[in-house]
Amino acid sequence: MEREHPEKKYVFPDLVFMEFMTAVALTVILLAWALLVNAPLLEMANPGISENPSKAPWYFVGLQELLVYFDPWMAGVMIPAVIIMCLMLIPYLDRNTQGVGRYTFSIRRFAVINYLFGFSMWIALILIGYFLRGPNWQLYWPWESWETIRQAEENTWNLPPLIGISGLAIYFCAGMIIPKLVRIKFYERHGFKRYVLVMLSILLMYFVPIKIFLRLAFDIRYVLVTPWFNV
Repeated sequence: MEREHPEKKYVFPDLVFMEFMTAVALTVILLAWALLVNAPLLEMANPGISENPSKAPWYFVGLQELLVYFDPWMAGVMIPAVIIMCLMLIPYLDRNTQGVGRYTFSIRRFAVINYLFGFSMWIALILIGYFLRGPNWQLYWPWESWETIRQAEENTWNLPPLIGISGLAIYFCAGMIIPKLVRIKFYERHGFKRYVLVMLSILLMYFVPIKIFLRLAFDIRYVLVTPWFNV
């Protein structure tokens, strides 16, 4: 009995044509945007006056927004490095051969949901930092005037070391154990090493919005304070 081979789609011309048309459409959009919207050129810089707020280019505003919630070493070095490493590991961790080369949500629900969550979170940080941050890096709604200067918040506090360590241990241990018990096939399909790397990447990603929530809701600046770094 002959095995049924799944239908194959070739890179050329199917994929290449779609990518080419997408590139053309994006180029047209960028050209139209550049022609219709003037560049926000400012007056000549004065070295004796610091701009308030001083914002990074839009592609770095997300990192600048993270500085509100994380230690500078964590927001500027560790988080970008972890993002790059996790994205590089995806081809080596994904053992699912179904839906390769196709955007099939039903087959790759776990991967698509988590990737879109991380991507949407990064876009949200850029939008908040670029459009909603005013003087002293305080939040201003688009209809609020920057003439009313708000002072930086100074009533933040840090969790005690014991509570911070316990909370982090519970978060990561539960994040490793619970999915293994609920989704046994997921663990068996990936194996121990791949499972640990996948879940560690997911837990690190979700820790970012959790930390932001703790800061906004409870004014918690750092979960764990050490002589070397703060979390």
